[in-house]
Amino acid sequence: MARLLHNLLLLTVGLTMKIRLVGYWSLVYGYCALCTVVALLKLGWNIILRPSTTFQWTIRETPPACLNDTSLGTHCYVRIKESGLRFHYVAAGERGKPLMLFLHGFPEFWFSWRHQLREFKSEFRVVAVDMRGYGESDLPSSTESYRPDYLVTDIKDIVEYLGYNRCFLVGHDWGGIIAWLCAIHYPEMVTKLIVLNSPHPCVFTDYALRHPSQMLKSSYYFFFQLPHFPELMLSINDFKALKSLFTSRSTGLSCKGRWLTSEDLEAYLYALSQPGALTGALNYFRNVFSVLPLSWSEVKSPVLLLWGERDAFLEQDMAEACRLYIRNHFRLNIISGASHWLQQDQPDIVNTLIWTFIKEGEGRKNYRNL
Repeated sequence: MARLLHNLLLLTVGLTMKIRLVGYWSLVYGYCALCTVVALLKLGWNIILRPSTTFQWTIRETPPACLNDTSLGTHCYVRIKESGLRFHYVAAGERGKPLMLFLHGFPEFWFSWRHQLREFKSEFRVVAVDMRGYGESDLPSSTESYRPDYLVTDIKDIVEYLGYNRCFLVGHDWGGIIAWLCAIHYPEMVTKLIVLNSPHPCVFTDYALRHPSQMLKSSYYFFFQLPHFPELMLSINDFKALKSLFTSRSTGLSCKGRWLTSEDLEAYLYALSQPGALTGALNYFRNVFSVLPLSWSEVKSPVLLLWGERDAFLEQDMAEACRLYIRNHFRLNIISGASHWLQQDQPDIVNTLIWTFIKEGEGRKNYRNL
């Protein structure tokens, strides 16, 4: 009788897991279909309003001067033997000083860390990487080449190539996701973890499934699963959608004195207008559903999580929930009035908070609003 009950229990658990799995993927593909319909309607409306310019965009051939600003550092390249990929990075500060490694988000590249490169080079060897598929780093053609485990291994290999076995790891948006995963899988490599507007991957998955409002804000995740069409929608009207991400009232930088200059914006368009660049960036999203939820999720490094209060893409409640996965000192700072593009929007506040976190002891947990 006991064996029968045990077998029934296993059967029930297995059936429940299969039902949840089917429900999960039904939700993913159903939402993809809905987002496709919405995007098609937007495209049709654009064609009606701007029939002559909708399908016109310009590949920027010359980098703007700000990308060669020597105060930001030296442009360097490394070819990783294991993957065969060449990575571009900008480095400043003396060799041999502690390494501070910066990982950018979507749709950015190393340039998003310009304010931090200038700030921290006095005491660190600062390195801002173009992650695979971005900027001047190699752009693998297959979608599978952008699986998160490959992206994490990239960072580990780059740290080792630079001659270090530990670093202060700083990540924003997608760079934040990879930074969380690095801290989870290679805790010995991360002296301290600093994440900007990017929740722990388990928090994001659980929260989005339980909060329709966050699911709506994350609709682009589902739209980006489609091949080719998202690249078209981001390119039409000379990359109008990309410009809007950084400049519109709803999603752009919110601090008036820190709005992107025309040259800053051209730097982003230069990087993202290159052939294949958008596909590389979007391939990050095209692998995300295959690896969640995580089988291992604890973070053993001290963590600073900085969060822009006016993030248009991520709800603030996720920030506090990250505490559940951290087995060390945790500091959370909510920065009032700041957007998703936190390190560019409020660089002075961000830099001050990073300095404080780096220099403080790993005492009791602390939380405060700014």
